[in-house]
Amino acid sequence: MSLSNQTLTNVTANLQYLGVLEIVLFFTLSTMSCCIFLFINGIMLFTLRSKILFCETSRYILLYNLLFADTVQMALSQLLYIIATSRITLTYPVCGFLTMLANLTTVVSPLTLVVMSLERYVAVCYPLRHATIITITNTGVAIIAIWAIGSLNILTRVLLLLEFPFEALDSLQMKDFCSEISMFVGSMSDDYDKAFTCVLFISASVAITCSYIGVIVAARSASTDKASAHKALNTLLLHLVQLGLSLSSTIYNPLLTALARVLTRIVFVRIQVVFYVCIFLLPRCLSSLIYGIRDQSIRPVLIYHLCCRLR
Repeated sequence: MSLSNQTLTNVTANLQYLGVLEIVLFFTLSTMSCCIFLFINGIMLFTLRSKILFCETSRYILLYNLLFADTVQMALSQLLYIIATSRITLTYPVCGFLTMLANLTTVVSPLTLVVMSLERYVAVCYPLRHATIITITNTGVAIIAIWAIGSLNILTRVLLLLEFPFEALDSLQMKDFCSEISMFVGSMSDDYDKAFTCVLFISASVAITCSYIGVIVAARSASTDKASAHKALNTLLLHLVQLGLSLSSTIYNPLLTALARVLTRIVFVRIQVVFYVCIFLLPRCLSSLIYGIRDQSIRPVLIYHLCCRLR
């Protein structure tokens, strides 16, 4: 699904072209950035469980699910980056478990954005029925369905992996660094990954766009709360931006391929590391920052916890 693991391997394999000082600098840049982002996400997750309001409101429950998936994905990406930087090779089962878990959380994020968009659509277009449609029970069912779809995707990938004759190998120890691309042991795995990615992001884009158009139409109605509709439009537009950031990982490698043809090796490696921080780490922290700043209920509680409960 996501090409982040392959990217980590490419970055690490090319670090040999840099000096020791630059290697330490880039490693510190990525690790410190990841630690800061994980800290912010962790505080945000704690904030969303610190008040009854957040635990009993559907949109906050969905936000918690989104942030949880992004945080796990970020932590796994950094773990694989550290393993690759340390030049540690894993066994196929261990690598498969890590990459499949990372893939699962990558699928959960866009699907959660779709459900969050539909929730805003119902809130604006059907305000009188919102309380009966968007219930805690229905939200829980939606979250279970999201993780079930991601799990079915993982199950399909595992079944495709079983076609590879692992018993013919001398050892299950991998000769290369652990990455998602190293687990594509057959052409069918690669083809399935591309097909699933296209279907997922096209479906998510259509669903969020239709919700956006529906809210625009509803905003023109005299019976609709204009302020609520305007806020919902901004939220749906934010969801489209988040989906675009998730999609950016799929065009990352073609972009690097084009840059490799016009840049020197040293400059290319430096750009790779910077792109890893900006494209893979930063977008997974933006949800915490944006929602923490925009939401009037979350903001004071989040700032309170970020300041270590000092008023």
